[in-house]
Amino acid sequence: MQRSLSIWIATTVALLLATPAHPEPAPRELKLHHMMSAMAPAHRLMLLEWAERIAGASGGRLRVKVFPSMQLGGQAAGLIDQVRDGIVDIGWTLPGYSPGRFPSIEVFELPFVIARPAVMNRAMQDFLQRHPEDFAEVKVLNLFVHRGQVLHSRRPIHRADDLRGMKIRVPSRVGGWIVEALGATPLGSPVQNIPEMLSKGIVDAAYIPYEASHGLKVHELVDYHVTLGGLPSDRIQTQVFILAMNWAVYRGLEPDLRAVIDANSGIALCDWLGEKWDSFEDPGREAARASGSLIELPAAEVALLRDRVEQPVIERWATTVARRGIDGHALLDEARALLRQHGADDVTP
Repeated sequence: MQRSLSIWIATTVALLLATPAHPEPAPRELKLHHMMSAMAPAHRLMLLEWAERIAGASGGRLRVKVFPSMQLGGQAAGLIDQVRDGIVDIGWTLPGYSPGRFPSIEVFELPFVIARPAVMNRAMQDFLQRHPEDFAEVKVLNLFVHRGQVLHSRRPIHRADDLRGMKIRVPSRVGGWIVEALGATPLGSPVQNIPEMLSKGIVDAAYIPYEASHGLKVHELVDYHVTLGGLPSDRIQTQVFILAMNWAVYRGLEPDLRAVIDANSGIALCDWLGEKWDSFEDPGREAARASGSLIELPAAEVALLRDRVEQPVIERWATTVARRGIDGHALLDEARALLRQHGADDVTP
């Protein structure tokens, strides 16, 4: 009996010693919402990997659950409001989906203000520090760009004049102004609507990078994929993305978890995001090459296109943002200087 009691006491003491005085808190889960499909490279190879980085750096105490395809409801244009209002914790979207709401950052979407993604990403982080007013309602984790727009067309384009009269899907008002300057008609739409717009003949072409065209199987709907020749960059412009977090959620994290978010956002992420978006282009380009024709406009036609687009669109944008008290020309000079500072060699002085 005494031996049994001794064994029981020893076992009980061992269990008590093994039980933490304060149980570990459950991991904090953050909801990240976006509009692209679960098959898109940006979902699989960017957002899910970023979530893994957060989980690893926090020792599993902070986890990000990613919801693609607007699974939590709403429209792509409303994602930034979902973040602001706390409906979701983090959102990935395009400022350009809300025309006129984020006027300053549009300077990086102007025609021929384009460089390698990593260079543009670093320049935009500096720009954001100087001009945070557009995004005061959310905690900006990162501003970044894709490789640049390609024109995916149902008809061949070999000259600037071939674009006249076409109906072209665009993602933003600056893209629309570019299309109008070329004598075509822009139709704005979120990226997920492109296959239907092409298959039903609503548009003749779509203005998106190879990355998005691949995931949407645009190469199965069009035969021609048009870029520019004779320039360091073969694209007219790129598109700004934002990864944003709700301020209250960010401030409510424990200091060490906020530090994890900080270490995986901003300037620390610029090169990684740039490399990702460079790599996303290759599968889309190869799918387009295999099923259709890659057309590079000759230098003479690019010069004509540039003459029709560059200054007219810049002046239109500068006039538009001036109504908000913004000196567009000064912002453009600043953006170009930042791009050159970070290594761009293909931006107009």
